[in-house]
Amino acid sequence: MSKSGFVPDNSNIKKSSGTPNLSVNYKQNVLFKRNDQNIAYQLTSTQLPAMLGGAFVDLYMTKGHMREPHWHPNAWELDVVVSGEVQVSILDPDTTSMHNYRIKEGEVVFIPMGWWHWIEPLSEEAHLHLFFNNDQFESTEGSDVLRLTPPIVFQKAYGVSANEVAEAVAPITDTVVLGPPNNHSFYQKSYLKDERDERIVVKINEKVVPAKDK
Repeated sequence: MSKSGFVPDNSNIKKSSGTPNLSVNYKQNVLFKRNDQNIAYQLTSTQLPAMLGGAFVDLYMTKGHMREPHWHPNAWELDVVVSGEVQVSILDPDTTSMHNYRIKEGEVVFIPMGWWHWIEPLSEEAHLHLFFNNDQFESTEGSDVLRLTPPIVFQKAYGVSANEVAEAVAPITDTVVLGPPNNHSFYQKSYLKDERDERIVVKINEKVVPAKDK
């Protein structure tokens, strides 16, 4: 069984085997593609077996799309903005508070292992480098949680209508990763035209904030 996760030395590299492969074109490994402007490339120990203990994602997004809510059960994440501006939102599980970080070129956000988070471009285009401390990092996607959890579970756990939940999540037929899907009617109506319902409010750190001020 091969090692994974944090490795404090080069014990995986054997002198008798010669110098291992230390270079690769990571753009041959697409993690997920919504379209040519919204795409993520991945580099792990699958592509570079000598690279134990870390992984890398090259992420491109445009305004109106987002890296969907998710968490990594076996790795922390460091988000580095190469160009553009984004908002990284993180839910602190210890204090149950949500934190929004607006960052641009030269700024970073650190996301502890297992924390719920998502990334939304604020500029027309955004480019990020994401680093992980596990060469085989895992992701649990919000779309999978919603579409694979039986609606009756939401009713039993939260007292909401199972039928209404089923209707609300019915358009989510697959893992999203970079959303929303191009054929999503709400995306066409609200995101491209930047229309917002000002009646919607969100609660940030115990303060109610209108959606337009998020």
